[in-house]
Amino acid sequence: MIAEAPRPSETTAPPSPQAERTYELHVTPEAARKIHDALLKRGTPNAALRVGVRGGGCSGFSYVLEFADAAPREGRDFVYTVATDVGDVRVVCDKKSILYLTGSTLEWEKTLKWQGFKFTNPKASSACGCKESFSI
Repeated sequence: MIAEAPRPSETTAPPSPQAERTYELHVTPEAARKIHDALLKRGTPNAALRVGVRGGGCSGFSYVLEFADAAPREGRDFVYTVATDVGDVRVVCDKKSILYLTGSTLEWEKTLKWQGFKFTNPKASSACGCKESFSI
């Protein structure tokens, strides 16, 4: 799924190179189903999953995943809608975080020792073993 960067509001200003850029965030079908199931379990099927990045963690940046009950912020959030076999889910990402997450894939991973969401981020130069932080 691909979202476009917000366009400049003034028609007289020439478009900036960033206004033409697209930002991609991929969600695997299994991850989308897990998001859908979690929203149903909370009793908020129309809410979304907010993903983002903040400074901190073992490697410098931490991934953030939280439920977003409020409407996306106009002009400040990218909204990705993912169709699943059980219904559509929305994933929301703010403008600053998408710079670090563009091209990433949100996956659901289940192993003998761990299960949860995992980002595969092509921009990350290294990541720690906890799967929650990375560096660029």
